Amino acid sequence: MSLLSQRSATPPQQRMIKNPFPWYAPRFWHGMRFSTWLRSLARNRFIVSLDRIPAALGITAISGINSAASAIDHLVYSGRIARTELTSPPIFILGHWRAGTTFLHELLIRDPLHTYATTYQCFAPHHFVLTDRWITPWTGMFLPSRRPMDNMAAGWQRPQEDEFALGNLGVPTPYASMMFPQHGPLNEEYLDLQSLSPAELEIWKCELLRFFRRITFRDPRRIVVKSPPHTARIRTILEMFPDARFVHLVRDPYELFLSTINLWKSLNEAQRMQTVGEQAWVEEYVLRSHETMYAAYEQDRELLSEDRLYELRFEDLIAEPSEMLRDVYAQLDLGDFSRVETPMEMHLADVKKHRRNHYELPEDKREMVRSRWAGYFERYGYEG
Repeated sequence: MSLLSQRSATPPQQRMIKNPFPWYAPRFWHGMRFSTWLRSLARNRFIVSLDRIPAALGITAISGINSAASAIDHLVYSGRIARTELTSPPIFILGHWRAGTTFLHELLIRDPLHTYATTYQCFAPHHFVLTDRWITPWTGMFLPSRRPMDNMAAGWQRPQEDEFALGNLGVPTPYASMMFPQHGPLNEEYLDLQSLSPAELEIWKCELLRFFRRITFRDPRRIVVKSPPHTARIRTILEMFPDARFVHLVRDPYELFLSTINLWKSLNEAQRMQTVGEQAWVEEYVLRSHETMYAAYEQDRELLSEDRLYELRFEDLIAEPSEMLRDVYAQLDLGDFSRVETPMEMHLADVKKHRRNHYELPEDKREMVRSRWAGYFERYGYEG
């Protein structure tokens, strides 16, 4: 049991304190240690756009603080964290970006027996055990209350993708493309992990396990994990967590295509350290990364028995969330669903007015998506 207090299953509401500097918002790179930040700059030959120089200087200063805080955190807690074991196999939410995985994540973490990686933990994965309760109360004002790409709630204690934690720990990730988007995609081999050397793969596994142990040290409940890249990593995840459970979410491919393009362009603009440019590479990257992701997923899903994997459509989840979640709990043997019914219904009542973005796709683009993602259309029953 952690010496630190256990947080509620329901993410707290972000306090509405006005940002005194409305022009400023932290980037994920603000969570890097100095060495990680320096390597990132060196990869781009230290070329930062003029309008991002103030942000780069701020990140440089804060990265030094991160390095110091990380060293203290390690000194104080590393021994106990190394002895911490996960109390239950994690639940991994799988699915392409914009498939509705955030919505499903928000439902599953209503369970009082579940926990999750918060935005702050992913922002400062190397020192959040030490600093979380001191830093988050007075810095939350700098974060937007809503995500720009879909208007869903944001904040330090909201659930977040552990892929950002890996990046800030210095592990290569495709998400690094956001920093210098003029260069196009980076680290594509880290999407499915299949072409990594044994040493590179071992580093990836060690850092992810260490991060999960740090979360468990703070809160010993079962971790619910949501990062779309994990859809292509089932084989590696099973090597680490043989008893893990998986919930896979699919969505109309045309919606996925346009919404994911919008997502990457939005993130590139928000997280960039250089002028974005035309981002002409994004469309092909979305097509190619989906192909890579589902080539790996369709191969690795055969490793999972029926009581370890539940697949559902986003459209069905939206239409009947209670029934779908009840089925998930029954098939994956997650326990008594009644404990989550009330908090889940309360969450659904809070978000019922949320409007999802709708996208129109020209016919030539529809034909391209239908051709490139034909297997996805056919396997999951979407009409072309």
